[in-house]
Amino acid sequence: MRIKSNWFKGGRAHTPQEISDALAFVVSRIADNALKNTRKSQFEIEIGPQYFNFLAEFLLFLILSADRIAYLKLSPEDRIVFTGNLANRVGETFAENRSRLLVEDIKECKQRFIDLLNQRAGEYADFSYDENGPEYGFYRYLAYCIGQVMTEADSGWIIDHMISFEAPEALKMVEKTLRGLYEAEPRPARRRASSSGD
Repeated sequence: MRIKSNWFKGGRAHTPQEISDALAFVVSRIADNALKNTRKSQFEIEIGPQYFNFLAEFLLFLILSADRIAYLKLSPEDRIVFTGNLANRVGETFAENRSRLLVEDIKECKQRFIDLLNQRAGEYADFSYDENGPEYGFYRYLAYCIGQVMTEADSGWIIDHMISFEAPEALKMVEKTLRGLYEAEPRPARRRASSSGD
């Protein structure tokens, strides 16, 4: 999956709100991609509540991971702005999609998402995340949460899939995106190789 991870215009440091605005779009794409990969791997995820419950758990994992990365890079005040804005932006997009497709109240959808985020924040707090990334338990807890929304036949098998593939790949993309977004200067455009007629 290709993601945009740097600014088109440079020359200044970007605010925590600007960085989290950009990351919110990427996080939603990463979670969508993880869901598609999981379905391609023959796990049963039906369109409907199960589909959105899977997405919610993966989005929460990514938001909380981004918050841990922000803890290592930002001041406490900037981290609050960054994480609060990221949660709100991702929650709005999630609620918009869920309410439209399942015909539910958009405000209630977003509130449930934020409530679950607050619950999961306390639960993921048991696991460390340093400059080398998360400890195993951080991945394991995502796998447990995803297992709760899967069918009984898949709930056991999904654990290895999450820990070995989806979670580490997703975090690599979040970390790469944040590295690019923290840079004040845009990267030069890559030149395409051209062939001459000589």
